Amino acid sequence: MQWFSPVSDEPCKDTGMWMVEPNFDQHRQRATGIVHLDTAVHGAHLLSVYGPTSIPNHLHFSKTLCAFRTYFINKYADHHMHQIAF
Repeated sequence: MQWFSPVSDEPCKDTGMWMVEPNFDQHRQRATGIVHLDTAVHGAHLLSVYGPTSIPNHLHFSKTLCAFRTYFINKYADHHMHQIAF
């Protein structure tokens, strides 16, 4: 699992969604860990925060978690996410 932290103490005023950014270890690598399945509540649907520049045409969808600095937690992905990420 990759670890993320909230960007602020409240959701984005425009979208109503929480913004998160990746955590890094002492070697500036993405912080990861192993989590037992019994402790996972729900998966998270992350939406990249794009910014003012265009996305390169060569960016493959499998690289989006590495290509962006911040993400929205999509609380509208399904009914359960709306309840958890309210």
